[in-house]
Amino acid sequence: MRFNENALFLNTVLPGGTPEEKVRAAAEAGFSQLELWQQDVERAPGGVTGVRRLLQANALSLTDYQVLLDFDGAPDAIRPSKRAEALQMLDTARALGADTLLAPASTDPHCVAGREAEDLRWLAREAAARDLRIAFEAMAWSRHINNTAAAWGLVQQLNEPNLGLVVDAFHLFVLRRTVDDLAGIPMEKIFLVQLSDLQTLPDRQQLVDTARHRRLLPGEGNFPLDTLLDYLAEKGYRGPLGLEVFNDALNRRPPGETAGRAMAALKRCLRRHA
Repeated sequence: MRFNENALFLNTVLPGGTPEEKVRAAAEAGFSQLELWQQDVERAPGGVTGVRRLLQANALSLTDYQVLLDFDGAPDAIRPSKRAEALQMLDTARALGADTLLAPASTDPHCVAGREAEDLRWLAREAAARDLRIAFEAMAWSRHINNTAAAWGLVQQLNEPNLGLVVDAFHLFVLRRTVDDLAGIPMEKIFLVQLSDLQTLPDRQQLVDTARHRRLLPGEGNFPLDTLLDYLAEKGYRGPLGLEVFNDALNRRPPGETAGRAMAALKRCLRRHA
């Protein structure tokens, strides 16, 4: 199987249930890491302390804590509040024992073009002061930076040691882009890789709704995931690899069943062409 040494993670958006049920289901399915959403921490008994104990009891670590939305290029009216939110999330990530905070490129229609670099540098340096990393992700509907190549251009320009990228198969392939977007990116600057799938590409009007409700497990659709995984294997990617699958039907199933199906799909995907 490819990526034998890579940590395999499950994003907590996929299984339903309580935070405790999600954590236990992921551990029982064989995942070693979780991408943890802020909402799960807020719902968990004991808050941050309770989640940290739960993770330790189930021998799980965190791929990242998420998600800091619409931060870069925030317009003047909300910029101070977005920075306060960022500081709070950084402190929470640190308290949870995470080493990475995920921040997608802004989708705010009023995002200030040209200010992204200043804001992202500030965020990276605040994170560095807490021994944290920032994983920057281009989303298909981000206002100005909507592909991995553009995100890499900004990360490369800033040249902050703790600033790297998320490679998300959904956002890469849903816009009919290819692994050429990864050309020239050092593997150590890819902090994590998220997999999902689709059978049919949505039109622009359905893009966000599809992303948030109808992604498929890897191997259940037509994304060229092997092309992506072959490229990463060839280049020696050693970082975390896992699933970010927003799927309402799977979310309604028992969490143990969903996590088990997720791990089985991931392993089949990694075995292909091994």
